[in-house]
This record gives sequence, structure tokens and C-alpha cells, in this order.
Amino acid sequence: MAEQTVTDTTPAARDAEQARQRLAKNPSDVGAYWQLTAALRSLGDLDGAREAELSGVEASQSDPDIARAGNAMMANDLAAAETTLKALLERRPDDPVALRMIAEILIRQGQPRRAEAILRRAIELAPNFFFPRYTRAVALDMLSRAGEALEELNRIEEPEADYDPIMGLRALALSRVGDNEQAIELCRVLLERQPTNPEIWISLANLLKIVGDNQGSIDAYRKVIEMQPTNGEAWWSLANLKTYRFTDEHIAAMEAAVNSASLGESDRFRIHFALGKAREDRGEDEASFEHYRLGNSIRAVQTRYRAGEATTLVERMQRLFTKEFFEERAGFGCKAADPIFIVGMPRSGSTLVEQILGSHPLVEGTGELPDVIVLARELEEGPDGGPGSWRNYPEMLADLSSDDFCRLGETYLERTRIQRKTDRPFFTDKMPNNWIHTGLIRLMLPNASIVDARRHPLACGFSNFKQHYARGQEFSYDLEHFGQYYRDYVRLMAHIDEVAPGTVHRVIYEHLLENPEQQIRSLLDYLGLPFDKACLDFHKNKRAVRTASAEQVRRPIDAEGAESWKRFEPWLDPLKQSLGEALAEWGG
Repeated sequence: MAEQTVTDTTPAARDAEQARQRLAKNPSDVGAYWQLTAALRSLGDLDGAREAELSGVEASQSDPDIARAGNAMMANDLAAAETTLKALLERRPDDPVALRMIAEILIRQGQPRRAEAILRRAIELAPNFFFPRYTRAVALDMLSRAGEALEELNRIEEPEADYDPIMGLRALALSRVGDNEQAIELCRVLLERQPTNPEIWISLANLLKIVGDNQGSIDAYRKVIEMQPTNGEAWWSLANLKTYRFTDEHIAAMEAAVNSASLGESDRFRIHFALGKAREDRGEDEASFEHYRLGNSIRAVQTRYRAGEATTLVERMQRLFTKEFFEERAGFGCKAADPIFIVGMPRSGSTLVEQILGSHPLVEGTGELPDVIVLARELEEGPDGGPGSWRNYPEMLADLSSDDFCRLGETYLERTRIQRKTDRPFFTDKMPNNWIHTGLIRLMLPNASIVDARRHPLACGFSNFKQHYARGQEFSYDLEHFGQYYRDYVRLMAHIDEVAPGTVHRVIYEHLLENPEQQIRSLLDYLGLPFDKACLDFHKNKRAVRTASAEQVRRPIDAEGAESWKRFEPWLDPLKQSLGEALAEWGG
């Protein structure tokens, strides 16, 4: 390690000398390495600090307590691992290896925000230790902050940057920020190393679907099925292309798999969804609905959705967001008008609306962005990242100042900037669940546009019932739950119309199919944009599309399938009853 060439009596120099003396007596003294690292960094000896840091990492990883905690984590005994690590951190509070392991435990317990805060400290202590950076990127991805995850991964140097897990996470982060071609390249590199890894093949297939390479996507999914005939994700992904048609042999293989006692539940429910689509395509409606019902029943047990929470949240928003509340906060927030929020139910035609707008020369379609939901959750959880259940949201918004709302709007724009690949002045955010945060959007970005894409509740409800989502949308796996959620959505949007008229423009899916030019002109007038014929030719737009409607919006408008749900109406009584008045008054 580099030595000081002149006598130095500063505290940092004394700490460095003391640490060297400790290491001379005990080369395994982990705490001495961290003391020496910090001292040398203070003295400006960055090469010496790096050497001490990496030696400290190596010594820490050989520590018996670290090994004991690691073994407990491998056995999934997180409580034992946590007890050991906390005891170690009482003795060495600045041990980055122990801090990283504590953070991993928090991630595995579903607390990524708390983990991320700890990992920032670990990185500060050991910036050359790649593992905390990788783990922080995992946490950031879980928090839907893919751009920041990518930045952290890009700070990892060779040779660690070339490790397969790091490359895999980088590919995922790249796809989340819209850099799909780079993500595809990384997947192909990983497949050269792991040609029989089905997860990588599925990742590649999903990316090919996003960029419009339908046949390449099909070939990749089929490759997985060749390797693993009971892989539910591959079967469902083929069905989810919407345009793919299964053969008799495919259906027989899926029926055999789904009836196997040894099949795991995650594969089983996905194959039920795929069989539902296969039978529906053949006009076998009763058999189709039964497969959808079975798939949803498994998924509903897994998600344990609590329908009353959304209802309670909407009631609280109705009490808070009065006309006076918004009038008192006139002029609050960030004045940017860039975002066009498209909100509503999933499977409501929102992808079609975005494809139309993304075809306008002044609008960039950026897909479903999680950032509003993330900001709302951060407001609820507070700076420590504790578990949130909307206990203080939205009431806490009453205590925020104009500057607070301005910062929130600016944070949203900063986090979404990585999604924008062109210099077009406007961009879309098509996260449907943002409807529940319409009030927050109105306060932090008062000049942003909000478009409510709405569809007949029975058509929308059944379309959701036959859809498996990679994550989120837990309300969709039970017809009664969907009905209550749709009812809450209509109720809140009607309330916003009343207390803040003109905030939201509504596009009815069925009206858009019947008279696209009229509806498009009306939408563009609301947005203050000139009419452009490219919006009518939206199917010619080759932009990447991530949602289940990707193939559908790459074709001209076809109203033929808009009422296909009526074939399944005999089984939709639970949805009708749950919708209540919303069944008749859904149009707004």
C-alpha cells in the first residue's frame, strides 16, 4: 500500500498508522482495513484506499460470522442470518459486506426501499466493491427506478461487469427504459453462454415481441417449449401474442400438462390461461371460460387481493379533493406541459390511444411508466422506506407547499427523461392505474394533460379476466373484484370531473372504433395539437409496444371483435352484480 512520503500528524494520518499497526499484528483484522480505507481516502491516497478496501472485502468475506450468515441465507433462514449480521454490525458498523447482506435480506423480505438506503451507505464505504452496486440495482429495479438501476450497473467495471447476472439485470433495465435493441444484444450474448436457459430465451422472446419481430418471438417461445414442454410462461406468452393459433397437437400437449399432478401451480395457471385462449379461438366458449376460471382461481389465491382497500382510498380522496382544495392550490406545481397521461382500466383501448398519439409528429409514445405510482408510494413511506399501506396518503398532500409539489413534478420529469428518445415536445405516460392518482397529477403537474380511456365494463372486465399480467392488476383475477375496482374508478373520475372540471378528457373505446377521425380530432383539440393524418395511419408506426395489445395496434382499426365478450355473457353475472350502478352509468 502507498506510504505517506512526509510526516503527517493529521487525524487521518494517525488513523492510517494505527490501522497499519493493527494489521501488522493481525492481517485478518477486518475493522482495521475499513479504518485504513477511510483514512487513506481522507488523505487523498485513492490507490491505497482502493487496495485497502478490496483487502477488507476479502478479509470480511472470510469472517466466521459472515460465513455463518451466508450459510443461513442459503438455507433461507433469514432470521438467523439477520441476528448474526446485526451483532456483527454492532462491533463493525461500517462493514460494507455485512451491510450488503442485510440489504439482501430486506430485498428478500419485500423491503427494497430500506435496502436501497443501506446499500448507498455500503457503496460510500466501499465504492470499488461491485456487489453492493449490483444489489442496489436489484433494489432500484424492484422500485421501478430502472434508469437509476442502469446507472449503478454502468459503474461496475470489468471483469465483474461481464458476469452473467449483471448482464441479465442490465438487459432487463435497458428494456424497461426503452433501449430494446441493446437488451436484445445482451440476451443473445447470454444465450451463447447458456443456450439451454429457458428464462433467457423467454426474455429474448418478450423483447422481440416488443420491437415487432413477431416470428422471432414465436420461434423463441417454441424453443422453450421444446426444452420444457410444461413451461407455462412460454405457452401463455404464445397465447398472449393474440394472433397466434394453437394446433391440435399444442392443445393436447397443454391438456396433458395441466392435468399432471406434478405440475407446479405457477405453470398450471398460465397453461389454463393459454388453453382458455386456444378454446376461445375455436368457438368452444364454455370450455374456454372454464379454463379462464381455473387459471384465475389459482392466481387469485396467490395474490390475496383486498378489494376494500381501493374503495376506502377512493372515499378518502373524495373527502380531500374538493373544489375549494384545488382552488386554494391554484398555481401550485411544476408548470411543464410535456406529459400526456393516459389513465383508466387495463384492456380499455389505452394502447390504441397511445399508438394514435405516438404517431403524431409532436408526441412521443413512451409506454406505461411507473413513476407516478412510485412517487405516491414514496410520499406514503417517507424517507426511511418503511412498508406503506396508504395510511397517510392522500391526506398528507394537504400539508405540502407549492414548492413541494413543484419538486414532485420536477422529480417525475427527471426520472422519466431516460424514456424519451426523441426531441418531440410531448410524451405519453400510459400507466392505466394512474387514475387513482389523478389528484396528485393535477397538483404536481397542473399543465399536463390527462386522458381517460374507457371501455364498456363487461367488455373490459372479461378482457381482463382472460389476461394474466406479469405483475400488478391483482383485482383482475376475480370478476367481483374487477367490478368493484371499476366502480371505484368511475366514481373517482366523476368526482374529479365535478371538482376540477376540464382536467380530464374522456375517450370511449367503442366510440373510437365507430368514428375514429371524429374522436381523434376531438382528442387532439383537447391537447391543443393540430390534426395530423398520421394519427389515422397509426398502424404504420413501428415504435416498440410493451403491452398485450402490441400486435393489435399494428393493424388498422377493426371493430369486429369489440363485442366478442357477449359470447361469454352467460357467465358474467358476478361481474354485473358487482358493478352495480356503474353497469348503466359507466360512460361518464
